[in-house]
Amino acid sequence: MPVFAEERGIPVVQRFFIFWDKVGILLAFLVVCVIFGALNPVFFNPLNILNVIRQVSIIGVIAVGMTFVILLGGIDLSVGSVVAFTGIIAAGFQVKWGGSLFLSIVIPLLLGGAIGFTNGFVTTKGGLHPFIVTLGSMSIFRGATLLIAQGKPISGMSSAFRFIGAGMVGPIPFPVILFLGCVIIAGMALKRTVFGRYIYAIGGNEEAALLSGIMVQRYKIAAFTVLGFLSGLSGLILTSRLNSGELVAGQGYELDVIASVVIGGTSMMGGEGGVYGTLVGALLIGVVSNGLNLLGVQPYWQMIVKGLIVILAVLLDKLKRRFRTT
Repeated sequence: MPVFAEERGIPVVQRFFIFWDKVGILLAFLVVCVIFGALNPVFFNPLNILNVIRQVSIIGVIAVGMTFVILLGGIDLSVGSVVAFTGIIAAGFQVKWGGSLFLSIVIPLLLGGAIGFTNGFVTTKGGLHPFIVTLGSMSIFRGATLLIAQGKPISGMSSAFRFIGAGMVGPIPFPVILFLGCVIIAGMALKRTVFGRYIYAIGGNEEAALLSGIMVQRYKIAAFTVLGFLSGLSGLILTSRLNSGELVAGQGYELDVIASVVIGGTSMMGGEGGVYGTLVGALLIGVVSNGLNLLGVQPYWQMIVKGLIVILAVLLDKLKRRFRTT
């Protein structure tokens, strides 16, 4: 009885946010799937579902890394350019610079991590806002991609390299396995390691974390490095799937990635959220994009819808924090 009495004392708005934190995003995902399925039965076609989860895996891998950065209260706008840059480097090693499978995988991953490290280092040591630093990086590496490729896509990958983005392990696409692997590893790191606990502590109250002896700058740099590495992995997946290093690869990924993280319940203020919510958020964004395509909605309207979803998610988070403190 005391439990029920306590629940009756909780305001309706707070009950709503408690419910949303538990099952809200998953329920929203299921409702959206049902709506698109009713409007166009092709949505539930196995081939379409396979296409959706393949596409989601490319965005989702980056979103896992972005979760670490946003948990710290940061942001990274350069991820799309890093995808294009690492993809063109991988294509270059495959087609122009010796055809080495090992180098075409390892070098892009290391470069992605190095770019993330640089973003984190300049942000923390230079005392600059990550928005400004990564906005500059976005332009730098988009230009570097065009420079290296000399304005032309690089095509013709080996069958072994193409397995990364187009291969199957039984009925499951290999990119999906990579994505789920990243989610599981990141989830364990956040919940069961000192690294994860410190990420939450810094995002929740950076000054308190610093006073308690946590090496705040070190963990911020590490989070950006993880994001850069996973952006490089996404670049490999996309280049492999397309069988080409494309100059425009990754354009607009910033919005989809940030939307996936925020919709999944990770607060832009930091210190709250996790990768399992990001998984559902990425699926929701992928389903919305696919469903709107099937309905013949123009891409311009899709951008508007995604932007509104991000604003709504941030607004809900702000309201949740406000009512939690009242």
